[in-house]
Amino acid sequence: MNILVTGCNGQLGNEMQLLEKENPQHTYFNTDVQELDITDQAAINAFVEEHHIDGIVNCAAYTAVDKAEENEALCQLLNAEAPAFLAHAVGQRGGWMIQISTDYVFDGTNCTPYTEEEDTCPNSVYGKTKLVGEFNVQKLCQQSMIIRTAWLYSTFGNNFVKTMLRLGKEKPELGVIFDQIGTPTYARDLAVAIFAAINQGVKPGIYHFSNEGVISWYDFTKAIHRIAGITTCRVRPLHTSEYPTPAARPHYSVLDKTKIKNTYNIEIPYWEDSLAECIKKL
Repeated sequence: MNILVTGCNGQLGNEMQLLEKENPQHTYFNTDVQELDITDQAAINAFVEEHHIDGIVNCAAYTAVDKAEENEALCQLLNAEAPAFLAHAVGQRGGWMIQISTDYVFDGTNCTPYTEEEDTCPNSVYGKTKLVGEFNVQKLCQQSMIIRTAWLYSTFGNNFVKTMLRLGKEKPELGVIFDQIGTPTYARDLAVAIFAAINQGVKPGIYHFSNEGVISWYDFTKAIHRIAGITTCRVRPLHTSEYPTPAARPHYSVLDKTKIKNTYNIEIPYWEDSLAECIKKL
């Protein structure tokens, strides 16, 4: 197959490129904005036709959650309209698409893990635009797979793990929120799941993926410092109310992964095991 991967310079896009070397049976076209502007429908149509694209993995998105509150038009363009352009182009060819979405499509008021069938209720611009992107992709490409994920980190780009490592070495004390609960996702593990879907055949629908386990941002930070051997920084718990942000965060972001595990027969690593692997690489 000829597969287009967008957002190749991001966390997930970089992990995809590493795993492509282990999956040489397909041809990959790794693009970021320099190679393909996904907000340009004509450019997408031409690229998909010229390279005979059979499938698209859309890793590109506007992910600055707080900035999205004041940049709604750009967020809408990248998270809702651009996925529609991609889905239309590959759908016209009878191809498939994997769209990466987010736990922010929920408001975070649950107390049990979110399944794919539960009602969505985003309470931020980021979450609302990602949800519209989901609808658009499913409407315009029959062979589409939506994968919602949460708390993404990797050895690439800027993320929570790298920030806590840096601050842990620079500061004697850090305050981190303890009343927001979720599960981290090592981008490499997500990429492995995406390749399982590609190689076994994309089965349309909505799926959830994160690592296994449940934790708060505070406990996650404590684990990051412990695994990295950082002992000079005191981490204290904060309430969400003590750290106000422009965009509302879900208080509970735990995703139920039963569907993707059963559909593709995959085992998902425990969050702390994946964190240790990432820190070792860093």
